[in-house]
Amino acid sequence: MTLPRQFKWIAGVLLASILLAVLFIAVFGWNWLRGPIEHMTQEKTGRELLIGGNLTVDFSWPQPRLHAGMVSFANPAWAGEKYMVTAEALEVALDLPALLRQNIVFPELRLRRPVIFLEQGSGGRKNWLLDQEQKDEDARITIGRLMLDQGTLGYDDAERKTSIRAELSTTDGGPTGSGLNIAAEGKYKGQPIKLHGKGGPVLALRDESTPYPLQGELSIGHTFVKANGSITSLLKLSALDLNLAVRGASLAQLFPLLGIAFPETGAYATQGRMVHSGQTWRYEKFSGHIGKSDIAGTAEVTTGGKRPALKANLNARRLDLADLGPLIGARPGRLEVAKQAALPADKDAPTPTRARALPDLPFKTDRWDSVDAEVGLKAAHMRVDTLPLENFEGHLSLKDSVLTLDPLDFGIAGGKLGAVISLDGRKNPIEAHAKLRARKILIARLFPNADLSDSSIGQINGEFDLSGKGNSVGRMLATSNGKLGLIIARGEISRLMMEKAGLHLWEILELNVTGDRLIKLRCAVADFDVKNGTMDTQALVFDTEVTTILGTGTVDLAQEKLDLTLNQKTKKTSLLAVRSPIRVRGTFAQPDVSVDRGVVAARTIGAVALGMVNPLLALIPLIDLGPGGDSDCQQLVRDARALPHTGKKKGSAGK
Repeated sequence: MTLPRQFKWIAGVLLASILLAVLFIAVFGWNWLRGPIEHMTQEKTGRELLIGGNLTVDFSWPQPRLHAGMVSFANPAWAGEKYMVTAEALEVALDLPALLRQNIVFPELRLRRPVIFLEQGSGGRKNWLLDQEQKDEDARITIGRLMLDQGTLGYDDAERKTSIRAELSTTDGGPTGSGLNIAAEGKYKGQPIKLHGKGGPVLALRDESTPYPLQGELSIGHTFVKANGSITSLLKLSALDLNLAVRGASLAQLFPLLGIAFPETGAYATQGRMVHSGQTWRYEKFSGHIGKSDIAGTAEVTTGGKRPALKANLNARRLDLADLGPLIGARPGRLEVAKQAALPADKDAPTPTRARALPDLPFKTDRWDSVDAEVGLKAAHMRVDTLPLENFEGHLSLKDSVLTLDPLDFGIAGGKLGAVISLDGRKNPIEAHAKLRARKILIARLFPNADLSDSSIGQINGEFDLSGKGNSVGRMLATSNGKLGLIIARGEISRLMMEKAGLHLWEILELNVTGDRLIKLRCAVADFDVKNGTMDTQALVFDTEVTTILGTGTVDLAQEKLDLTLNQKTKKTSLLAVRSPIRVRGTFAQPDVSVDRGVVAARTIGAVALGMVNPLLALIPLIDLGPGGDSDCQQLVRDARALPHTGKKKGSAGK
């Protein structure tokens, strides 16, 4: 079949064009393209591209490869560095089908001795975006794989107080094979950062099928991270599987790094496996410690919603109560500091600012909307200085800036202490509500180091229901309103302790000689109304078969001051007593318990005066004739039990 003459003519023209192009390239090479490429780049981006070395092309469909020497690409005028990229040489594979769709895609890019500076400026400008304003997220070069021998990489973001410089180098061969060494330092969000690590020889920036091996050590501020594993797609972080060890001064310091609010804690260290896929990040089967408490479990963060959602199930074999202090705003060693501040100072020393015993560090509610959280914690044993706590179980829920602790349960002294606490962080100051129930707490086990522990039994039951406003626990209590009640019934207690409370000198001397013995504790009731941070006694009774102690007064939660008076009513005659009201004054950190010196002085002067008449008469002012009557314990118990449920005025403390 003979081809039409017109088709032959067209084929001849095309062949001649190809031959001419081949001849032109053979004579002049590819360097003639440098000018058009540089001009087109200047026109499209407003930034200068220089190709100072030879340009060659290995043409193949659909990804021809370009080789160029001495390449530099300028930064926009607002950037801190003159050039965004300089390199002694580059080799790039160009995706032609993508270029026809007006997308610049480099499936592979090789750089020799590059110096790269990336910078983010004000108004969302980024120097790696190639439009004239550097704001169009679609105007960028897409790079699949990046390879280099050695070079420098910098990143600056003044608004976020970030400036990092990294040195990269490739090692060939050796027992561990070739790889990329990374050493970086600078500042990240205002905190000093250092990184030393090693990865695979090829940076798989967008490869979502091949995990990229990575190991290294990172420090940011007071947080230290050690990782070993793989990351899939370095830019997208499509998947991650790392053995991860983290330690730092406080979990709260992770907020600038992760954007998720963690509570203030003591120093911590954990080690576990970090796994990421899709929208889920999971730190699984980790173990470690926070302060002196051990901790283990799994924590998971899911993104993609209104805010990240954190779920965690944590366990501790042993939990130190002091490590929970920062969670409620307690300063380390605050009680010791408060006690020292309460002591009289030397006359020449400056007057110290009074430290507070109640937690006073403010909660950082501005971070509460960074995450929704559901966190459970269980501990079999608790380490405390004075309280015998065990079997702790707590659940923290944070949703829409409202924090709830429900339950918050402790086993204590054979009984149970349970609480439900809510803090509304949407309000300023925070609105707080706390309910607490104490059930079947054994006195002897509650005070194991006190004298009464060997000779006292009985159970404490109680409840309180308080509401307040404030950005710290101390301020919440200082503005609180509500009720507080405690009951002790059907117990026995040391007679020596009660004779000391009654200031019965003869009985104290007698019991020190013959030995202590138990007496019946009929009841003990503490009933307080709380208004604007002041606890006002409605009933304060401690009734035994030998003495009844009746209390009145107030406790100021705002000033942390005590103002209580305890009056004794002896039920049996004491031949030698200096009965006097007992004053409880001072602060929470340094309470002052004393007798009424005026009453004691009057009794003593009376005894001396009568002794001058007749020595036997000197004993008359020191005899406590009694008899004080039994309190109506049953009624007091009924009233106290009703406290959390009614707002009625309660009955008298004693009869």
